[in-house]
Amino acid sequence: MSAIDLVALAGAHRAEVDRQMTVCNACRYCEGLCAVFPAMELRKTFTAGDLDYLSNLCHNCGACYYDCQYAPPHEFAINVPVAMADLREDTYAAYAWPGAVAPLFRVNGLFIALALVLAVAVFVAGFALMADSDALFRAGIEPGAFYRVMPHNTMVVLFGGAFLFAIISIALSVRRFWRAAGPIPVTLPSLWRAMRDAGSLRYLDGGGTGCNNKGERPDNRRRLYHHLTFYGFLLCLASTTTGTIFHYLLDWPAPYPWWTPVKIFGVTGGIGLVIGPLGLMRERAVRAGVISTGNRGLGAAFLWVLILLGATGLLLTALRATPAMGLLLAVHLGVVFAFFITMPYGKFVHGLYRFAALTRHAHEQITAHGTITDPPRQPLPRTT
Repeated sequence: MSAIDLVALAGAHRAEVDRQMTVCNACRYCEGLCAVFPAMELRKTFTAGDLDYLSNLCHNCGACYYDCQYAPPHEFAINVPVAMADLREDTYAAYAWPGAVAPLFRVNGLFIALALVLAVAVFVAGFALMADSDALFRAGIEPGAFYRVMPHNTMVVLFGGAFLFAIISIALSVRRFWRAAGPIPVTLPSLWRAMRDAGSLRYLDGGGTGCNNKGERPDNRRRLYHHLTFYGFLLCLASTTTGTIFHYLLDWPAPYPWWTPVKIFGVTGGIGLVIGPLGLMRERAVRAGVISTGNRGLGAAFLWVLILLGATGLLLTALRATPAMGLLLAVHLGVVFAFFITMPYGKFVHGLYRFAALTRHAHEQITAHGTITDPPRQPLPRTT
């Protein structure tokens, strides 16, 4: 799909969200379900930036569809979860930097990610074989064993460069997304409230009863799998950070014993990165057809990369004392590199855009009401 096609598609999706929000703004029956509807009520008309903001504020719990008296087969055909999900995925390409490459990841995200994994794994393995023909097939339990496969400084330059590119690209993307709905100050109260709401996934509860993933009977499984994925990633980040401190401040190179914080954080985080995404894939597979969307390329690529990230890290930990250590390290490094390169163009930015949307919502509510209003939750089910 070309950049021109993506712009046209985003325009159509924005027009549909605009239409549905106009109807919802007149009805306001679902204002107690999540943050989208109080944010919507502060607007009489919607700019493109407003619509992108609302779509990322939506947590896709599905509750508003089942509560809505104007949902299909009504002629208004209000289906906020699908309309928001379609536009939300458009925003990943719309605000990406550099934008020219975003369409490639939109259409071929999983293929590009797997190709990068294979290419970097082959590169690392070849690098090791040229330097030391036995390095790739020797067990590694002593400090510094990993650097037989690839020297530490080379690893830092290659992966540090990829990580730096990802951070710069994501920062510019989030900045563009933030400014699209109008520049507002970032305050400590709004940041604190956004952190609380994001950390607890407050708005993935469907107004208090849970997520309507499979139909009118809600549950909290999607919320649980999101938590496992999110906190699994944070634990892996803590493991990497701790390992950096050990290496540079304590002069203690990897790999590390099982009792160190590096391993405790890494193993528990790796388990979360396997179970969480697998659970989210399962929930997506069984999601009710009326609230599911066909835009699955970016989400599938991101989840598979996370699963590979967790699984290869766990295997490397379990088998580092065997001759498989070198090959597993090469594959794991390939996954890490692919993760860094694909971060700015896929579902990873979803969490950052959502946090930005939650921060804006908190600021707007505090400005309008002096506090963040919590309207009555759990509307009655719609009558049919």
